[in-house]
Order: sequence, then structure tokens, then C-alpha cells
Amino acid sequence: MNLSIVIPVYNEEESLPHLHAALCTALAALPHAWEVIYVNDGSRDRSMQVLERLALEDPQHVCVVEFRRNFGQTTAIAAGIDHAQGEVIVFLDADLQNDPADIPMLLEKLQEGYDVVSGWRKSREDNALTRNLPSHIANWLISNVTGVHLHDYGCTLKAYRREVITGFRLYGEMHRFIPVYASAVGAKIYEMPVRHHARKFGKSKYGLERTIKVVLDLIAVQFLTRYAAKPIYLFGGGGFLMGILGALGMVFLLARKLLFEIDILTSPIFTLSVLLTLLGFQTILLGLIAELLVRTYHESQQKPTYTVRKVIRAGQEEKSAQAPLL
Repeated sequence: MNLSIVIPVYNEEESLPHLHAALCTALAALPHAWEVIYVNDGSRDRSMQVLERLALEDPQHVCVVEFRRNFGQTTAIAAGIDHAQGEVIVFLDADLQNDPADIPMLLEKLQEGYDVVSGWRKSREDNALTRNLPSHIANWLISNVTGVHLHDYGCTLKAYRREVITGFRLYGEMHRFIPVYASAVGAKIYEMPVRHHARKFGKSKYGLERTIKVVLDLIAVQFLTRYAAKPIYLFGGGGFLMGILGALGMVFLLARKLLFEIDILTSPIFTLSVLLTLLGFQTILLGLIAELLVRTYHESQQKPTYTVRKVIRAGQEEKSAQAPLL
């Protein structure tokens, strides 16, 4: 299998027949084998019955994974990755707002040597206030915090080489951060405009409450991508900073005592300095404990701490698909 399309499904019974027909039309001319993995994320309508019918009508291309309950889009995508057999994995929403006809365009870009091709809904057909504005803010925040600059992290339509997305697990709302994880293992990323259509059936499952989840997940992603291998850099740096501030406070109090004979113990700066010094010491110790946990994690499971794009030996080139668990 060369290509796997992963589609999370939640209450999209009306869209699914049109979506599958559009997929078959878009992928029919491809020179390689393909499959579509529909992950039914606890739908409460007739989505599962529609998917079962599609699986009977097109058993060569359709795989259906049904959850016992609703687990969320990120978990559905993770399940799709686990069941995908393709060397290239494409994510797509089931609501027909992304156009399946854009998939060959993404695949062509992958052939140029990129590992990730990310869709950009440049002309987005959504509510400007409740959907577009929060999305622009989130994209700006994620790009500047992570250093992986994309215009549209929220666009599900993305194409990946399997080796850059199978070395980590997804939780929460972290499916939008997959390009950040891929970048952390050295993936070459390209972003290109894709078509976006207004929703024809059903209603949106997204709300403003997801913004808070995205911010919290962003903090977790930053820690996992920058400090997962060396947590002492984060904890130790914070500990040293607090210790230095505490020491400077004590020096200030001592100088004030010698010059102006002002009592040290009655000043709130004394309490703050002692607290900072103790917290700094404890934070450094916490960093050392985290270092032991990281080493135990990598060594006990024989997880690699590096990734290899290719190896050239005696005129032969070998590609590696091994990626570390972040």
C-alpha cells in the first residue's frame, strides 16, 4: 500500500457518500495503491451504517475503525495512523470543507523531497469572528512559540511520510501540532494553498473553548520537543535563576544593613530571598530526577535519541524510517 487517507468521522452521515465519491474520483488516476481509513469517533447518527455500506461496496479501498464512544479528533487520527498501511499518510476531514481533489497536488510536492506538505486554507469559508479570528491568533502563537511557521495549523488536510509521524503518541488536541513533532525529528515541511468550501451538511463540532486546550497543549509540545531529552536544561536553568535572585536579595539586605543599619530579618525581601533560594535548589533536584527518568525511559525501551534520513555505504544508499518517541 502506497497511500493511506485517514478521516475522522463524527456525525457526518450526509457528507460521507459525497466524500467517498469525491475521493474515488480524485485518486482514480494515481499510479499507486491507496486506501481510506474512516475512524468513526462515536457518532450518534447513522454514520456507522453509511460506513458499513461503503466498506461493502468498495472493500478494496475502504477500512472502517469504530470507537466504542467519542474520544476526540486527535485520538481518531492516532487510531487511523495505527491502522494505516501506506508509506504516505494523508489526513482529511469528513465534512467536505477540504477538497479531496487537492490530494494529488500534495503528493506531487512530497515527490520533490519534502516529508510534510501542509494545507493552507488561504480563502477560508468560515465565520470570520468565531472561527477565522481565533484561528489566526492560534496560528500566530504556535508559529512564534515553536519556530515552525505555518499559516494554518488547523487545516486537517496534510500529507506526511510515515517515518516522520510514527515515533510519538498523540493526546488532547495535539493533532494540530504534528508538523511541530515532525520538525523535531528533522522533517522538511512545505505549506501550500488548498481549496476550502462552506459546510453543506450538519454543523461544526468546533467551538471557542478549544482555544484554551490549544494553549495548554502548546506548552506540553514545547516541553516535549525542546526538553524531553534534556529536562535538566529547563529545570536547572529555572533553578539557577531563582537561586541567583535569592542571592542578590541577600546581598542587597546585607549591604543595606552595613550602610544604613536596617534590620535584615524584618524585611519581606529576606523571606522572598530565602524562598527563592530553596525553590531554586529544589527545582535543580527535580531536573536531576527528570534526567534519571528520561535515561530510564530511553534505555529500558531501547528508544533512539537520534533520527537518520539515509545512510550511504559502499555506493549504496539506505533510508531509515526510525524516529524517536518524543
